[in-house]
Amino acid sequence: MMIDLALLPLYLTTVIALLLIPGPDMLLIASSSLSYGRKVGVYASFGNATSGLILTLLAAMGVSAVIAMNPMALEVLRVLGGAYLLKMGWDCMRSSAAEAPEIEQQNNLAKLLYRRAVVSNLLNPKALIFFVLFLPQFVSTQLTASSGEQMLALGLLLNVMGLAFNLLLVALVGSVGKPLLKNEKFRTYQNKFMGMIFFVLAIWLLASQVQNIS
Repeated sequence: MMIDLALLPLYLTTVIALLLIPGPDMLLIASSSLSYGRKVGVYASFGNATSGLILTLLAAMGVSAVIAMNPMALEVLRVLGGAYLLKMGWDCMRSSAAEAPEIEQQNNLAKLLYRRAVVSNLLNPKALIFFVLFLPQFVSTQLTASSGEQMLALGLLLNVMGLAFNLLLVALVGSVGKPLLKNEKFRTYQNKFMGMIFFVLAIWLLASQVQNIS
């Protein structure tokens, strides 16, 4: 057993509460679904899950704790993450209305949003610190499994629940946004809307203070 069953109800409750709190990931996934349709939102959700899996592995191996205790490393991540989001926002804003994606272009756009979701989350130092601070709270001394093994199991469960929540969000938002995708006026400002979202995320990250855990 790699998860303490006595702690499991509290862990599940905490994860659900965290998922319901609006954050950068939710904003990116919801706006992608609204702007470009469900398929793009699904890919963005899997991108977020992929980065979560990578962070889980780093946390289980102790690598993330080493990075999180280095203020300079966190600051570099924050600046790189903000710069990356600003670039994505600029790329979207400078796109012309004629470059709004057609339905047949959704495959390429979906892959692009997948990569953007992965990179933007990995470059968010708060996501790194979250895994360092959150998962160890539910590591039990009553189990024979090592702390790394338990954190891996807890992280995988967190990612599965997060992916399920995000896919549900995509289904709901995608249904609302479906008529917009057929609206020519909306399609004219499609990329501009996503550009604004990326600018908001960049400001959100660059203006935030990252506290180290030492």
